[in-house]
Amino acid sequence: MKRRDFLKMSAALTLIPATGFASEGQFEVTRTKAEWRALLTDFEFSVMREEATERAHTSPLNAEKRDGVFHCKGCELALYESKTKYESGTGWPSFYESLPDAVRTKADNTFFSKRTEVHCRRCGSHLGHIFNDGPKPTGKRHCLNGVSLTFEPASVG
Repeated sequence: MKRRDFLKMSAALTLIPATGFASEGQFEVTRTKAEWRALLTDFEFSVMREEATERAHTSPLNAEKRDGVFHCKGCELALYESKTKYESGTGWPSFYESLPDAVRTKADNTFFSKRTEVHCRRCGSHLGHIFNDGPKPTGKRHCLNGVSLTFEPASVG
């Protein structure tokens, strides 16, 4: 796919309303819709709880290169180590592997394609999608919404 076509498709996807809800299912951390709305901005709620997607190249975490750990913004669960982050060229923070037992997946058959959606296993927050075009050793690309994440740099010393 040409980069230009990819960017057009990405822009179009942000205009289509979300169809799923991250709040479906049983999770260790649960909150009412009102509690989630009080905790998150409207945009964060849309992405993390209603499975929307942020625009490409808008997250400051895409350029984050320090050693550390990326956490779920919804419950602070450690999700991804910075050593598994790489530049995918897509405009979203991308990782080839999550931390053990950090995420769960489900099928996403929206937008006329089959994709794998990735969520925080503890609170169910929508993180992004997993694709099979990543680097070794896993061949996976966890393409994430930076708005769903926080970053904790490794402590020095």
